[in-house]
Amino acid sequence: MPCRTSCRVWSAVGLVLGGWLLSGCKTNVTAPPAGPAEVAFTTVSPERAVLTTELPGRTSAYLVAEIRPQVSGLLQSRQFREGADVKAGELLYQIDPAPYQAAYNQARAALVTAQANVATAEANVVMAEANLPAIRSRAERLKGLAAIKAVGQQDYDDASAALRQAEANLVVTKSAVETNRTAVEANRAAVESAQINLSYTPIKAPISGRIGRSNITVGAMVTAYQPVPLAVIQQLDPIYVDVTQASSDVLRLRRSLESGSLKDGGSSQRKVKLLLEDGTPYSRDGTLQFRDVTVDPTTGSITLRLVFANPRQVLLPGMFVRAVVEEGVREHALLVPQQGISRDPKGNPVALIVNKANTVELRPLELDRAIGNRWLVTKGLAPGDRLIVEGLQRVRPGDSVRAVPFSEPAGSRPTPSESPTPGSTK
Repeated sequence: MPCRTSCRVWSAVGLVLGGWLLSGCKTNVTAPPAGPAEVAFTTVSPERAVLTTELPGRTSAYLVAEIRPQVSGLLQSRQFREGADVKAGELLYQIDPAPYQAAYNQARAALVTAQANVATAEANVVMAEANLPAIRSRAERLKGLAAIKAVGQQDYDDASAALRQAEANLVVTKSAVETNRTAVEANRAAVESAQINLSYTPIKAPISGRIGRSNITVGAMVTAYQPVPLAVIQQLDPIYVDVTQASSDVLRLRRSLESGSLKDGGSSQRKVKLLLEDGTPYSRDGTLQFRDVTVDPTTGSITLRLVFANPRQVLLPGMFVRAVVEEGVREHALLVPQQGISRDPKGNPVALIVNKANTVELRPLELDRAIGNRWLVTKGLAPGDRLIVEGLQRVRPGDSVRAVPFSEPAGSRPTPSESPTPGSTK
């Protein structure tokens, strides 16, 4: 037992001495002093940038014509192929014209009769007017003879009655002329109405475009101005694209233009690009036609109508698309790489820059939007600032650093006119 105890004591002493010797050796080793951290920076410089925004919307036909019959009748034939392109004036359907042809013929006959009656009445007026002077002269002559008892009073009375009857017949004949003339006008209107109804029996295309399916078959009865159209024609070239923009964005854009921070792009500002549902760009540019003057109270947005050429009919009515609309031009825009921007604990954008003394400074920023892989900075940076884009994790505000220029990979820097994607601004 004593031997075992003494062995344990000497072992513990040996361990203590070994640890002391090792700690003494470590304290004698001195680490080389650390130099300032190396960071890569890019110099902030203003450049010209064309600002655009993406707006969602849907396509709609340039012209839409719902084909409805304007007269009732039996549908005799259909003259088009469903889904085909038709030209304006092309025959689509034929309604049985027989009853309308008969009505037209009857109206024509009535017109001819009325015109003949007018001619007869006018001839009677001429004859009555020709006979009246002689009758009046005889009555006046007999009146003088009756006064001197040269003829009997009865002869004068008969001549006077004949004069009054001739004058009355002239008035009646003239009235008949006017009545028959009125009948002629009425019958002429009936002829025109019958002719119009007859012309409605062939149903023709009012516009050129693509016609859809037929909602009725041959042999069915159709009704004038029925609620269900026979078919629908849509003109697809050109085609409308209706997109919506928040009214708050419209106010912001107007303030920017009035303040001068954003300039009107001129005629190019009316040019619009289009992105299809799968994200691919449409091959043709469109034109901004107008902005609506009414704000939708349910969505707080304004509708913009765009027009695109559609010769190959890639765009069909009802498709969801995104339009890239130019807002304006910012002549002195500050665009910085996105990797140089970070967020503080509150989510606000901040950046680290290297001042003239090679010391790191923290700058709070205000951002407008992302343009490609860069942020558009509206406040917090100035031309000439050296923005740290690499080495952010190794430095803190107030640290001294060794700054080297940042070299961007070839092809990573977008052009200033590249379509931007609207992003969070603050």
